Amino acid sequence: MRRESFETLYFDGKQLVMLDQRKLPNVSEYAYAANTADIYNAIKDMIVRGAPLIGCTAAYGVYFAAKESKNEEEFLRKCDYLISSRPTAVNLKWAVDRMKNVAIKSNLDLNEILKEAERIKKEDIEANLNLSKYGASLIKENSTVLTHCNAGALATAGWGTAVGVIKMAYNQGKVKKVYADETRPRLQGARLTSYELIDYGIPATLIPDSAAAVLIRDKKIDAIVVGADRIALNGDTANKIGTFALSVIAKAYSVPLYIAAPLSTIDFNIQSGDLIPIEERDRMEVLDPQGCGDLIAPKNIDVFNPSFDITPNENISAIITEKGIIYPPFIENIKKLKDRD
Repeated sequence: MRRESFETLYFDGKQLVMLDQRKLPNVSEYAYAANTADIYNAIKDMIVRGAPLIGCTAAYGVYFAAKESKNEEEFLRKCDYLISSRPTAVNLKWAVDRMKNVAIKSNLDLNEILKEAERIKKEDIEANLNLSKYGASLIKENSTVLTHCNAGALATAGWGTAVGVIKMAYNQGKVKKVYADETRPRLQGARLTSYELIDYGIPATLIPDSAAAVLIRDKKIDAIVVGADRIALNGDTANKIGTFALSVIAKAYSVPLYIAAPLSTIDFNIQSGDLIPIEERDRMEVLDPQGCGDLIAPKNIDVFNPSFDITPNENISAIITEKGIIYPPFIENIKKLKDRD
């Protein structure tokens, strides 16, 4: 029996229980957060990952921040601390800011704050289901789809964004096969997307990131669907490193590339991708991707390890959200969608 989703996190009344994504697919184990520092570390160390799930986790972090704070000033410092855990995913700041507003208006009422965190989690699942319905309409019959990194149920509170679109289209009989990039260096595609696709029963093939270009050139890919960590007002999109290269090849061979993300991933205050901060992560993620101490390169080699890159809007066919599909010109249509919302 296939699983519709994964329980990536839940609050048990005292602590936040989180599926530890560093250990999947071989070990299904939960980690626990009972204070602001625990939430910060869970986000920073990628116990939880994926922009929507980071936002949901941070929402509960604000609850702990309020619980620990003696006054509003201390509370706001702890909120800033949470935001600093990862700089690129805008859902993090969006969730903390939304939670801060509720917290301050309620005079740090813990019941009200916790209700808002639960509401954010519920809304994320609903948004993913809605955007998946819109996204499935873009997938043609008998399609082979490529995806990069992991934008599935494991990257969200449930169901998923890019993989959610693929699942919805598969349910409609449109998807015959999926190729999943392994997604170096943390291998989210190999460890997580492959796991989700197999678990759901979708025919899937794992490939090295560098094999995608050959498949696209040889007309074996009908569409590419990926997630996003931040989308600028003009449609420029920050996503897992390697997405930009995919977009260039896709454009050269006229393969549509779709971004699937909730509206909370759009940063309406940033005009273009040039202004999106790109997180650079620890060099050991490249030298020792499994974290087992077995290095795959000389320890003294210099390492460049950006977690994300920017895909320019001209390489994007459409942006799929829970409120509808955004087509070019993006800056004009993103503003219209915002006004309508």
